Order: sequence, then C-alpha cells, then structure tokens
Amino acid sequence: MRHLSRPTFVARDVLNLCIKSIRDNALKERLALVVDQIDAAEASYIQHGNMQDLYQIPQTLGIGGVTVDEMKRVYKNTFAKSARTRNIYDKIKKLPVNDICPICGQRTVGGLDHYLAQSLHSALVLAPINLVPACSDCNKAKLDAQPNAAAEQTLHPYFDNVDNEAWLYAAVAETNPASLRFYPDPPAGWSPVNQERVFKHFRTFGLGALYASHSGEELTNIRYGLQRIARRGTVEDVRLELLDRAESAKAAHVNSWQTAMYCALAESDWFCAGGFNVS
Repeated sequence: MRHLSRPTFVARDVLNLCIKSIRDNALKERLALVVDQIDAAEASYIQHGNMQDLYQIPQTLGIGGVTVDEMKRVYKNTFAKSARTRNIYDKIKKLPVNDICPICGQRTVGGLDHYLAQSLHSALVLAPINLVPACSDCNKAKLDAQPNAAAEQTLHPYFDNVDNEAWLYAAVAETNPASLRFYPDPPAGWSPVNQERVFKHFRTFGLGALYASHSGEELTNIRYGLQRIARRGTVEDVRLELLDRAESAKAAHVNSWQTAMYCALAESDWFCAGGFNVS
C-alpha cells in the first residue's frame, strides 16, 4: 500500500458545484438542505480516520430527504461527468505517482473507490477524503463490505503510512521454473491491530497471487542477464547483481513486490548458484 497526500477538496464545495449542474429542481432543493449534514459527516470521517477507527462511523441509508440511490446518481452522473466537477474527480484520480494504484502498488488507476461504501454511507458519497484512486480490480475486490472492528479495516492511503518499516517479504520456491511466494510479516513492534490490518489488506486484494504473477514475468526478463554474469563470474557476482537490484527497488518503495523479490533471490543459495537457469 502506498501512502497518498489527502485531497485538498471538501465535500461542501463538491456538493454545491453538483447542485449547480443538476436540472431537477426538486432534487436541487433537497440537496441544498443537507449540505451542513454532509459537511459534518466529512469532519467526523477525518476525526475517525486519524484515530484509525472508521469502522465506528454509523451507516446512513439516505440523508435528510435524499435517498442513497439519488446520492449515487449525483456521484455517477454529475460529479464524475459535469464540467463543473470533473476536474476535481480527475485531480483526485491523479494523486498517485505514475498513476499506480496505491492499494496494490502495481496496476494502473482506473477510477475512484469509496473506502466506506457509498451504498452504506450516503453522507460520504461525495466526500473527497472517502474517495481513493484505485485500479478496477482493487475497486471490485472490496465491494460493499463494511468493517465491524478496527482489525477488519483495510489500509487507507490517506491515513495509514506503513512504509516506514518492511513488512512484505518473499520466499523462493525451487520449482521448474523458479517462483516466489509473497507474504506479509509486520514488525513485532507494531500494535496487534495494525499487524492484522496488513494481513487483512493483503488477503482482501489478493496481493499474493498478483505479485507472484508479476514476479514470474520478471524472472523471465532477468534470466539472460544473470546467465551472462554467471558465465564470466561467480555465484557471488550473481548475488551482488541481485542485491544491487534489491537496493534500487528498496530506495523507491521498501514494501514493493520488487524489493521483496530481489531480497529473496539474493538470499537464495540455490537461485544464485543456477536456479535461474531452470525454465
């Protein structure tokens, strides 16, 4: 998971711009009456996010005289499409560096995901702080699941920063061809809740299978280069090459699958001694 700077936009402004773009006068009037409620819901969200207990926010199936389906239509048909608001949508979507999904750290952002489901939290449908850039697969993986405890919350790119210490690792499997298994191992000094949240995030978004697939392609890409090094050097020369790659990846993202992969390969005597030749 990659940490993101929080959006600078606020729900009140987003809603007011949406109201100006809506033609249904009755809906416009009902939306205008809930601006303060949506503003308060956003403030509460930020407080709970800072405390890492967003699961405690009560569900709201509609807000004031506006139904949940109407709020969802305002989001889909107005906020995401109107000339007045599409630029806000796009700026939030562009928060990640290189358009990389902050949830999986691998695929390309395709849209915005409601961290707390819009079907369960009407007051937060238009709150930018609840809108996380995500790839389509990560967006679908969580669906409308509602966490019921702190440990059931997946990591939130705006509130959680888990890249201060390594927690993602890999193990080399002596298979034909070589392969890797990825797994989370949070530092012992972390709270039990934060440790479990990393496991929850890893399971929910299927990161083990995703990283194993991409590492398999990477193994194919580096095989020829490692064979050249081995022909003119030693096992330790191969290991040094892998360590250099690990350090480079770590400098970019300590918990990327590339960092975990190259560290594991460098530590594997079997791989360094020729395991990369198996194909």
